[in-house]
Amino acid sequence: MLLHLLYVIAFTTLAFFAVGNLIRNMMTLGMESQRPPAPKGWTMGEPQVAGRSRLQAVPHPEFLDDAGKVINEPLLVMRSMSMEDAREQLDAIYESSPGASSFGSSDLRDDA
Repeated sequence: MLLHLLYVIAFTTLAFFAVGNLIRNMMTLGMESQRPPAPKGWTMGEPQVAGRSRLQAVPHPEFLDDAGKVINEPLLVMRSMSMEDAREQLDAIYESSPGASSFGSSDLRDDA
């Protein structure tokens, strides 16, 4: 019986700590969301040296063309295709692979 009481007290204490931590985090998040963003020259509360920036906006290499200029067009264009077209393309890829077996997947689809 004493062990049960000890468990109840321990878990009640842990529950109070968890709820208190949750409330404290929610209050901190609320205050930080109300605060205006820091100026661009400031990082971690310290002003940066004039004319030098620690963080420079460098685009990802996939967004650059061969000349190093940023591409301003969609990189992925999806088109819809029928299920049969997709199966035919997959069959062609499979049959052109070096380890393709003598019987194709079209034999398996005939009964469906």
